[in-house]
Amino acid sequence: MSSLEKFIKIKSKVSSLSSINTKIIVVTKNYNMDMIKNIIEYGHADFGENRVLEALQKWSEIKHGNLKIKLHLIGQLQSNKVAEACRIFDYIHSLDSEKLASKIFLEQNKIKKSIKLFVQVNIGNEKQKSGIHSSEVNSFVKLCKDRYKLDIIGLMCIPPINQDPTPYFKLLKELSSNNCLSELSMGMSGDYLKAIECGSSYVRIGSAIFGKRD
Repeated sequence: MSSLEKFIKIKSKVSSLSSINTKIIVVTKNYNMDMIKNIIEYGHADFGENRVLEALQKWSEIKHGNLKIKLHLIGQLQSNKVAEACRIFDYIHSLDSEKLASKIFLEQNKIKKSIKLFVQVNIGNEKQKSGIHSSEVNSFVKLCKDRYKLDIIGLMCIPPINQDPTPYFKLLKELSSNNCLSELSMGMSGDYLKAIECGSSYVRIGSAIFGKRD
């Protein structure tokens, strides 16, 4: 089955399960354009990358020629890459510090572009993972909105591996509701169906479409 056929099958499944028109972010990290172009030609708009430089090299020309494409940064953003990220990405799913909030504020004002942002929540409070502690989400969202006037549209999480993700997805939804945020970025190739059941509005799917990465 081709990557396009897999995508169409997943899209149909997502549409049948979602009552809120959940969007698929096709994650293209480490996949070349030969594998992706059929999905672009099919008319899909939302694509995700983990690294800023890879996104610039892969997507700059294509985005220039196709204004419908929306590019999502779903990997960790280093502060020294904020300027490049703001140029190429329309959405950033990994806002996790005031330092980043400040730099994004300055850069998007400089280039006259508003980036749609998700706050990354360390939903399992794991030491090895990035993200805002769940107990600090309310104050951090308020800081980003009030001090830096950022367009915070939702929350993002990656649940602990080898555990049922459902309780973590439900907690993220609760945190989102508490902050009057409308979007949830949760669910990947292995757990997107459970994420949709918990109200995810964006699922991030790569390997289920393209196969295992090299």
